[in-house]
Amino acid sequence: MEKEGKGTLSEIYQSSKKLLMKTRDGLEKLERFEFSTFDCFDSPELFAIKKDISQIQTLSADMDRLWRSIGSKPQRDLWKRKVEQINEEVESIKEGLDKLLLRNQKRIMEAKDRAELLKRANGDSAHVVRIFDEEAQAMTSAQNSSRMLEEAYSTGVEILSKYSEQRDRLKRAQRKALDILNTVGLSNSVLRLIERRHRVDKSISYIGMIVTIIVVYMFWRWTH
Repeated sequence: MEKEGKGTLSEIYQSSKKLLMKTRDGLEKLERFEFSTFDCFDSPELFAIKKDISQIQTLSADMDRLWRSIGSKPQRDLWKRKVEQINEEVESIKEGLDKLLLRNQKRIMEAKDRAELLKRANGDSAHVVRIFDEEAQAMTSAQNSSRMLEEAYSTGVEILSKYSEQRDRLKRAQRKALDILNTVGLSNSVLRLIERRHRVDKSISYIGMIVTIIVVYMFWRWTH
């Protein structure tokens, strides 16, 4: 068996297997206590695992040089596969450790964020209450304005409706009066006078409706 200063290929292989078992046990221990503490970056187990991984990688590099110098091809292929298995196992442990540290770092950041939010919430509670009060007041004001606008609109519609009813009644009364006057044979001058009065009343009705519309529009603009 080929030798190196650290021992034979078989001896180095056995040392690497023992270190793999030790490192895997250390990683499982960290994982078991993962949720009992927020910070494992300063734990002695973490430094021991990192040190063992580095040592296994060094032994693997030594074995890789040794198996290449073996004369027998079957033995060389066998040791090649064994060294590859060591490399695969140590990479798996290293990947598991990286994931553990990433989860731990994420929990630390989340805990800091929660503490900061709680601190801000406690310090700014009066500000938050004031914001809610202002929003409630703004909503109440908007509701009042909307209600006033609806009432003004309803009033305007009612006024216009009354003007329309009065105009219809006036037309009917005027038609009856004209019929009566025609019956009794009044002069054309009297009829023209009545017609002019009818046009004046109609103008007054139109002016009243226009003024009402303007008042409703100005009130709507004022409330908005």
